[in-house]
Amino acid sequence: MRRGTIDIITLGCSKNLVDSEKLMRQLEENGYRVTHDSEHPQGEIAVINTCGFIGDAKEESVNMILEFCQAKEEGRLKRLYVMGCLSERYLKDLEKEIPQVDKFYGKFNWNELLADLGKAYRPEIAVERHLTTPRHYAYLKISEGCDRKCSYCAIPIITGPHVSRPMEEILDEVRLLVSQGVKEFQVIAQELTYYGVDLYKKQMLPELIDRMAKIPGVEWIRLHYAYPAHFPEDLFRVMRENDNVCKYMDIALQHISDNMLQKMRRHVTKAETYDLIGRFRKEVPGIHLRTTLMVGHPGETEQDFEELKEFVRKARFDRMGAFAYSEEEGTWSAGHYTDDVPADVKRQRLDELMSIQQEISGELNQAKVGKTLKVIIDRKEGEYYVGRTEFDSPEVDPEVLIKVEDGHRLRTGAFHFVKITGADDFDLYATIVK
Repeated sequence: MRRGTIDIITLGCSKNLVDSEKLMRQLEENGYRVTHDSEHPQGEIAVINTCGFIGDAKEESVNMILEFCQAKEEGRLKRLYVMGCLSERYLKDLEKEIPQVDKFYGKFNWNELLADLGKAYRPEIAVERHLTTPRHYAYLKISEGCDRKCSYCAIPIITGPHVSRPMEEILDEVRLLVSQGVKEFQVIAQELTYYGVDLYKKQMLPELIDRMAKIPGVEWIRLHYAYPAHFPEDLFRVMRENDNVCKYMDIALQHISDNMLQKMRRHVTKAETYDLIGRFRKEVPGIHLRTTLMVGHPGETEQDFEELKEFVRKARFDRMGAFAYSEEEGTWSAGHYTDDVPADVKRQRLDELMSIQQEISGELNQAKVGKTLKVIIDRKEGEYYVGRTEFDSPEVDPEVLIKVEDGHRLRTGAFHFVKITGADDFDLYATIVK
């Protein structure tokens, strides 16, 4: 147990990670040594940043808290603090159930931890972070919360209404990160397309991305978590006109049957969804679309699921994730519907959907064999350098494996052109273009 060392453990999404990175920077400014490794904690203090999105994530967060409680009871840890989404949502319950935790914080008041440690929050470094990602890329959070009221989603309950960050503050953060060596930005929000509506009375995502793209040193910008209804169509032009805006869009569609879209309160129709996908591919040639779909929402019939399978086959998403509905208290679904799709049916539908997608992913990957693509090198692993194309986001998308060969020393964070020599369902194999 190292004195003066604090372990930060982050669970859940990249939006949580940004909060952890900001806390780490504040702690360092106050004289602490900070680590970010749940596998090998070594500090006398631990801070767990929790996720509270769905059942599995909540269970993982609780298990992690209990694991550190045990370390505290065994004398391997002096103090334990908990923050984040689970804590925001169930603060009182957690305080009662897990008294070994020294203090629980919500999602937005984590800076109070500094005062409880006898330190001061430094507003002058509010946009600074201790990056936990490789230093060539960073997540850039442009807003908090969500004004959408999808039936199944607890996030608005946890994070509150949509709040955009001022554009100049975001651009200042980008310039700062570029000065520290960041080349690639994963732009994130609970709902990207609503950016600016609260501050500027209109959707400002296209302008923000256009201005970001003009900052020297910004090599790649990738967009995550868009919403299909009222999509800001000027973004198509911005993606076309700026080579450093990746031809990539992460847009969670959830379902396709009008019956389910209405039950899910998605404010979009089947026809509008197909039309939007068509617009993307026409306006931004070569774009790679990532989506997330849900099976087993209350009221999903076999016919609805058949429509969903047909949609996956027709749309041929480059990247796709899916999950089974889990009832979350406080949501519209929990109050108005019965969770009427049996667990085994949900599992079967999920497996079936992912099996269709695996085949499509394999075919789309095979179609890249023989092509020359630009990649960024993330790391060296065994006998391969591991990189990504502009179509691949870290952690969730395929990687490009380049055999380590004599005469080729590839630096992490450097861009290279490679020729794709092989493919499997999820990864590509390549050689450096001499």
